[in-house]
Amino acid sequence: MSFADRELPNTLVLFDVDGTLTPARLVISPEMDKLLADLRKKAVIGFVGGSDLSKQVEQLGSNVLEKFDYCFSENGLTAYKLGKKLASQSFINWIGEKQYNELAKFILGYLSQIDLPVRRGTFIEFRNGMINVSPIGRNASTQERNDFEKFDKESHVREKMVAALKEKFPDLKLTYSIGGQISFDVFPTGWDKTYCLQHVAKEGFKEIHFFGDKSYKGGNDYEIYTDDRTIGHAVNSPADTAKILKEIFNL
Repeated sequence: MSFADRELPNTLVLFDVDGTLTPARLVISPEMDKLLADLRKKAVIGFVGGSDLSKQVEQLGSNVLEKFDYCFSENGLTAYKLGKKLASQSFINWIGEKQYNELAKFILGYLSQIDLPVRRGTFIEFRNGMINVSPIGRNASTQERNDFEKFDKESHVREKMVAALKEKFPDLKLTYSIGGQISFDVFPTGWDKTYCLQHVAKEGFKEIHFFGDKSYKGGNDYEIYTDDRTIGHAVNSPADTAKILKEIFNL
């Protein structure tokens, strides 16, 4: 057994990052850091997020591969166990250059036609296992992100764009998942956060807890939150996460 040193070696606790362990795109608090260290003495811990590892390092710390037993970037398409890299997958190899080019042209054309309060940089971020689309641009400041989130709740920019993509590319087996404040992910169907569970399937965990703030249908935590293999915990903030962890694990 890989984790015989834990009090609960058969229990895995997985966390979304933005809105669950940290405020959106901000850094983890010292209090949450300590709580996770205390939890790791009892159970096996990991995170699963849509961002690439470099962004998760920014939020969770430069020693993230040492602080977590499992690190699942891009929904587990890039994965680490106890600091060692596991097998990975590639979005571009799956979709092909021709189809990706058509998808990217449509996205950029669509964005050029809609009215937004502000625009910043990086509207399509290419990742190993997916692309991330942000109408406002991923270079937006924290305040601009907050403002766009409020605007999007009223105007449903991301929701309408996802609907347009589904209509334009009905034959592509793609999933569109709205997450965070300003963007949505596009990836092959089946490459949602449940993808990471294949990496732990042979460990024999009796319980896999998952904490996420986008657990509603259409949110990027929905599939893993509702999966039969997990015990889902819906949260609205890191404070919620801390409260539930303390109650469940007597921390």
